Amino acid sequence: MTDRITIRRPDDWHVHLRDGAMLALIARHTARQFARAIIMPNLTPPVTTAEAARAYRDRILAALPNDAGFTPLMTCYLTDQADADAIAAAHEEGVFTACKLYPAHATTNSAQGVTDIFALAPVLERMQAIGMPLLIHGEVTDKSIDIFDREAVFIDRILRRLVSDFPALKIVLEHITTAEAAQYVAEAPANVAATITPQHLLINRNAIFDGGIRPHAYCLPVAKRETHRLAVRKAAVSGSPKFFLGTDSAPHVVEAKESSCGCAGIFNAPFALESYLRAFDEDGALQHFEAFTSENGARFYGLPLNEGTVTLERVEIRVPDRIGDDALSVVPFHAGETIGWRMVD
Repeated sequence: MTDRITIRRPDDWHVHLRDGAMLALIARHTARQFARAIIMPNLTPPVTTAEAARAYRDRILAALPNDAGFTPLMTCYLTDQADADAIAAAHEEGVFTACKLYPAHATTNSAQGVTDIFALAPVLERMQAIGMPLLIHGEVTDKSIDIFDREAVFIDRILRRLVSDFPALKIVLEHITTAEAAQYVAEAPANVAATITPQHLLINRNAIFDGGIRPHAYCLPVAKRETHRLAVRKAAVSGSPKFFLGTDSAPHVVEAKESSCGCAGIFNAPFALESYLRAFDEDGALQHFEAFTSENGARFYGLPLNEGTVTLERVEIRVPDRIGDDALSVVPFHAGETIGWRMVD
């Protein structure tokens, strides 16, 4: 049995760091584990310009110690008014690493998202030409479609055509949750990849209703049936370069989660690596853990691999019930549970 594992320092290819007091509270948990992270732009207002991205990047770095060794990779929130020239210029400058596509009203702070993806053809054509990745929240928002089917329907209605119309466009289908998504990405061309969260490896939809409504297990895309969890997990631990780490860590204050809203999002950053490692360990796939966490994403984005390392050891550690204080607190993934790995500082 392996009791200690050292890997190249990983990256998080999908994270929400929020802003203001929440940013100050939670950013350190991501920076402690990851060398780089793709920062989601769904603030209020959203990050749609290079100026806004530079300012947000500065706020992230100001929230961290000077020696954190962490690089925020900023993204552009696409709207119906997205400007191809401005996006390309910001990408050339190194401000925008990628563009994020939220279908309007698909998730938290997505009201200003895209209403007709194919109307953005000029933007997508420019992104294809300059090698700029498109990151997709892959769900339809048609209220007649069951919430558990929205990812699969998005693949059939939107993604297949998108890949056909823009055959060289780098596409990341983010936080996949279904067997359909895992199969589609595995069989798609090399320019199509996917991120996978720790929660979608470890819980199914029963967790949301375990003895009552469990808002801290609710995220979007929502967890699915056990058959889907197993299919996504099989993809993650397979060793395929098409799949890589993206936590989708998305904190909300306790009051917002435990309310009539029950805001969507799971805050998994404090023990993200431990959560992923648990799945790989249970499935006897430790030989693929480093590629999933530290190599596949960087290679897909065309970025160099990190030089440093992190070490995790097999030891029981209890996850705190809350992160923060009486003024501002968040419930982490696995709150109150004991997990079997710990990152060594």
